[in-house]
Amino acid sequence: MAKAKARPQPRRESRLIARAGQFLLVAASAVAAWAGVRWWTASTPGPASPSTAAVAPSPPPAPRWAASTPPGPTPEGMAWVPGGTFAMGADDPRGQPEGGPDPMGDARPIHRVAVDGFWIDRTEVTNAAFAAFAQATGYVTVAERVPTAAEFPGAPPENLVAGSVVFTPPDRAVPLDDHYRWWAYVKGASWRHPLGPDSNVDGKGDFPVVQVAYEDAEVFAKWAGKRLPTEAEWERAARGGLDGQPYAWGGELKPGGKWMANIWQGPFPVRDAAEDGYAGIAPVGRFPANGYGMHDMAGNVWEWCSDWYRPDAYARDAQGGRATLNPKGPTSGFDPSEPGMAKRVHRGGSFLCTDEYCTRYRMGTRGKGEVSSASNHLGFRCVESPR
Repeated sequence: MAKAKARPQPRRESRLIARAGQFLLVAASAVAAWAGVRWWTASTPGPASPSTAAVAPSPPPAPRWAASTPPGPTPEGMAWVPGGTFAMGADDPRGQPEGGPDPMGDARPIHRVAVDGFWIDRTEVTNAAFAAFAQATGYVTVAERVPTAAEFPGAPPENLVAGSVVFTPPDRAVPLDDHYRWWAYVKGASWRHPLGPDSNVDGKGDFPVVQVAYEDAEVFAKWAGKRLPTEAEWERAARGGLDGQPYAWGGELKPGGKWMANIWQGPFPVRDAAEDGYAGIAPVGRFPANGYGMHDMAGNVWEWCSDWYRPDAYARDAQGGRATLNPKGPTSGFDPSEPGMAKRVHRGGSFLCTDEYCTRYRMGTRGKGEVSSASNHLGFRCVESPR
């Protein structure tokens, strides 16, 4: 991983206000993501698969621990995901009900993947769990650290302050072509103060921790004796045994008229109508679990995965037509929309996802984020493999 001083972009976007939108482009801007994918697909040849049915069959590898019963006691707060083979990726959602405007070309070709069995946290890591970690270790997150002039030569001293990115809705309808209209760098924003220094997490121990950069999540996972999931593990768990379905719960966004995830309703980004019961982040576990027992695998907050992001990762994995066993992603990251900024994969979407702008709460779709970036709609969960 390149050190911040080796690449001239800020570790926390808006250390330099002119670059404040680097992470926001990743997780919120379907327009920019679409443009990057279009650039790649136009310039890079590779296999394509319009649907799950088009995936050529191949003899799958044999995952270990494929039984529905785990090979040992299940750790507290976790659920068992049996090993197996599944179709990874997503169709172009445009034209489908609530599909949104983004073709999501980086989620194709749909390809066969096999993973060993593992345990995964039933919910996103909470404020209470992260607070216990911080108290036990004294760990200071990226957003809480003051950047130095050595890290960002030439930056005005007034910009060298700790903080992070916060969703700040406008007071009127705005075009959806510029994410700066609804995101702002806020001095003092951190996991303890997710919306800025005047906010806190008092009484919100059961809410997902946010404002965590990749290294923050990774250090927590190691402390807990776990690790961050690979993208393939995350999708295997999120699908809950429902291979080929657009949602973690099946084929309809609102089965029986019931909201199944915390996402945006109403005019984006002005007002969340909270038809699902929550305007903003919800406490963990408030929506039904999927078939493997996990909550909030769609919506609420984005989640870090361990894979480096590349838009052609699936094309590479699909070469040869044989299912890939336990893929760990590319060895380095590349995003054509920001070539100098290596990113890791995000999964699951957030409370800000809407069919007006971003429907990446759909199964098989992907997000991406610069590793030292954080925001108030990004968290994580951990996994553990049998020993």
